Order: sequence, then structure tokens, then C-alpha cells
Amino acid sequence: MPYEKTYDLLDLAIKMQSCREGVSLNDICADFHVSRRTAERMRDMIKGKFPQTEIIIGENGVKRWFIPQGTLRDFIQFSAEEVSLLENAKELFRQNNMMEKLNILERLTDKIKANIKSNVMRRLEPDVDALMEAEGYVCRPGPKPNVDTKNTSAVRDAILGCHKIRVEYRKKSKEIKEYVLEPLGFLYGERNHYLIAKHDGSAPRCFIVNGIKSVEILPESFTADQNFNLKNFAEESFGAFHEEPFDVEWLFDPAVADEAEQYVFHPNQTLRRNPDGSLTVKFRAGGRLEMDWHLYTWGKHVKVVKPENWREFLNQR
Repeated sequence: MPYEKTYDLLDLAIKMQSCREGVSLNDICADFHVSRRTAERMRDMIKGKFPQTEIIIGENGVKRWFIPQGTLRDFIQFSAEEVSLLENAKELFRQNNMMEKLNILERLTDKIKANIKSNVMRRLEPDVDALMEAEGYVCRPGPKPNVDTKNTSAVRDAILGCHKIRVEYRKKSKEIKEYVLEPLGFLYGERNHYLIAKHDGSAPRCFIVNGIKSVEILPESFTADQNFNLKNFAEESFGAFHEEPFDVEWLFDPAVADEAEQYVFHPNQTLRRNPDGSLTVKFRAGGRLEMDWHLYTWGKHVKVVKPENWREFLNQR
């Protein structure tokens, strides 16, 4: 059985134990992107390995399966990336002065760490520290870029192993160029996420993450720069302003339409490419001040179609 299928089965077993109402075949199909027949085989394999699996009848007579609590105690472990994610979330709450949520998350983190065997935690700690040092945040409200998680995962692996990477990178000129980089860390911003890396011994520079089209981890290693401080790349953050939603329509000219199409400005946005190559973006939301700040970053390449008379509307606060 391929390793990834083994991981899927373990993830399914964990889900069956953590989900008190049980897991249905439809849940398996949706969560693991498999056919119903494959979902049935996965369920049967779990039942074969864990005969204590129980079945309950849910709403509308739907069968759901669950594994009693404690069954998987020795199977569930945590990775350095998972632990560092908790630490990064705590730092985000701290930066945004969300102290109540920070305190809750700290208690949750302590409980999780308490369930990690001490010898395993000792092995994880160096990698957790390395990942924490390699990630920082530029906190800005607004749209977020679409990012290929496979590429960022490969870069994180390279950072942990101090391995160089070969990337295909799409520049703003739309030219695709190949670079061999020494990855140092990530910065997460409002308009873009950035990989901070060295190229040919140069000073650290920014590469837009969604401009990275492919990543290859090379066997060649590099020595991490002990003088590099990721926090020096971070910018000051500001909070979002919420107000009554209104209809929004932006028109990006052909010069930036390809770039704008890569962004998620709002979860419920609609995008339309026009015959002249321009891009129309529509959504409904509040936050006119943050929108204006974001529109400013696009300069003359974007026009506000709705609301009409944007400058007058902006001053109606």
C-alpha cells in the first residue's frame, strides 16, 4: 500500500475517534476526495484493524461509524509543523492584542504538549524552534493571495534541512525564470506572501510566494546566516474596520488583470474576464477604508465601478 494511503487510513481512524457523532461514507468521500466504493474499502479496513469500531444510525437513517475514545492513544503523534503552527497562532493573537483568545490557545497548547511523550517532544523541539524562527507575519486586513501549499511545504522541508532549492518563478513581467535559492523564511502580508531567500550569495530578498510555480529540493546544503533576523522584514499592522456591507465592483485593466485574477478579494467574489482583457471583480462587503488602502496599491490600474462616486462615498462615514 502506498505511504499516502496509509496516512489517509490513519487520518480516517483519528477522525472516527475525534468525531463523536461518527463518520459516514459521504463524509469519507468528501474529506478524502474518493469514490463511494473506495470509501467503503477504507471503512472496511478500519473495521478490520479496529474491531471495536461501533456503528450508529444518524438522521435520515444514515449509518455512521466511530472508534471509542482512547483506542488510538499510541497511534496519534504530533509533528514539528503542527506544534509550530500553534505557536504561530499564539503570536498572531498576541500581535493583534486578542489576549482572551491567546490565553485559551495557550491552555490548549499546554494540554496537547502534555500528551506528547517526553522523548518525542525532545526530538521535536529543535525543529519547532527552527520553524518558529523561519516565519513572521505582516498583519494587514483585506484580500489574501492564493498559495500553492505543496510548494510552501517543500520550502519548509528545505528550511529545516538547510537545503538549497531550485524554483521556477514568474516575475511581474510574466517572464518565467529559474533560481537556485537558500530559503530563510516566510513573511505573510495583506497583498502578498513572501519567501525570503538568498540567491547567488546576495543579500536576502523577497520572492512573491504565488509567483513560485515549482520547487525542487536540492541535495546541496547551505549554512544558515546567524545574523539574519526575519522580524526586520516585518511591517506594522493595523486593524480592520467593520461596517454595513455594500455592493462592490472593481475593474482591473489588462495590464494587471492576470495578477489580480490570482487574488481572493472576498470569499463570495465573482470574477469575469472582459473581451478587452480587463477583469471585473464583484462582491458584497463592508470596510471602505481598508478597500481604499488596497485600491491605492494598484494605482491607476483599477477603477471603482460600484459604489459610484467612490470618493464621495468614502467620506460618508
